[in-house]
Amino acid sequence: MIITENFIGELSENPLALSIGMFDGVHLGHQSIIKKLNTISEEKNLKSAILTFWPHPRKIFNPNDDLKLLNSIEEKQYLLKKNGLHHLFLKEFDEQFRNLTGEEFVKQILVEKLQVKHLIVGYDHTFGKNRSGDFSLLKKMGPKFGFEVEQVEAVSYKDLNISSTQIRNALSAGNIILANEMLGYNYSLSGTVVHGKKIGRTIGYPTANIKVDVLKLLPKKGAYIVDVFLKNQHYKGMLSIGTNPTVNGNSLSVEVYILDFDDDIYGQEISVNFREFLHEEIKFNGLEELVVRLDEDKKLTSEFNF
Repeated sequence: MIITENFIGELSENPLALSIGMFDGVHLGHQSIIKKLNTISEEKNLKSAILTFWPHPRKIFNPNDDLKLLNSIEEKQYLLKKNGLHHLFLKEFDEQFRNLTGEEFVKQILVEKLQVKHLIVGYDHTFGKNRSGDFSLLKKMGPKFGFEVEQVEAVSYKDLNISSTQIRNALSAGNIILANEMLGYNYSLSGTVVHGKKIGRTIGYPTANIKVDVLKLLPKKGAYIVDVFLKNQHYKGMLSIGTNPTVNGNSLSVEVYILDFDDDIYGQEISVNFREFLHEEIKFNGLEELVVRLDEDKKLTSEFNF
């Protein structure tokens, strides 16, 4: 997959079958669009491509927006490549770009820069200053500039239209299974192992504290069964998101206890995939009660069908 930032460098030797959007999560709905792009590319000798933006436009319009994302930019690139996309265009949502009208966006970006010949947009897609561009404008301008356009409906799951917002809501409610089913893969997070308070070591449950990107959405506070990936090895793990109320903690942390593992991994990169929600964050009446619950969680994790 070729990645081009801000239209600087390699654009495309071939005309494009393109879709536009944030593609946060690269969920089943997004995957269906990429599959369609790739099919059209083969039929019409085009290259499949996506134009997306970084940072998220909501952060530009409202810097105080506390929006958390399903993917880091690296995760998004990995998922798009995994789904067979040919070309990814990353565009900074700067002042000049955000002030393009719908018609200017079509002419200057889609036609002149990207040579779009087939465009796929979502059922509610708008673009351009003051949302002046939509599907009807694209249908009107397509014949004039030599591109076809089609609109796709949302992909549904259990009577829900799959969307990044629906997945964020599921994760925030601790509904990991629903989120994973809408994503089409297990939700993950990655980060560097950093030093913590090391209380876990004193009770037989040493944990790796993970420093996570501040823009990454963390699921609901509580305990989870997770896959752990470290140095290309897979381990079973149980992960806690919370403030450690039993020991009067006050800052949010992400900690994972790795079963059958006791190496020094400070400073190393670690990834976890969420598999199941165990329970909400609990304030126990002391460390003895905490250990009893950790023992129960460990048993459930060891018996989980990974």
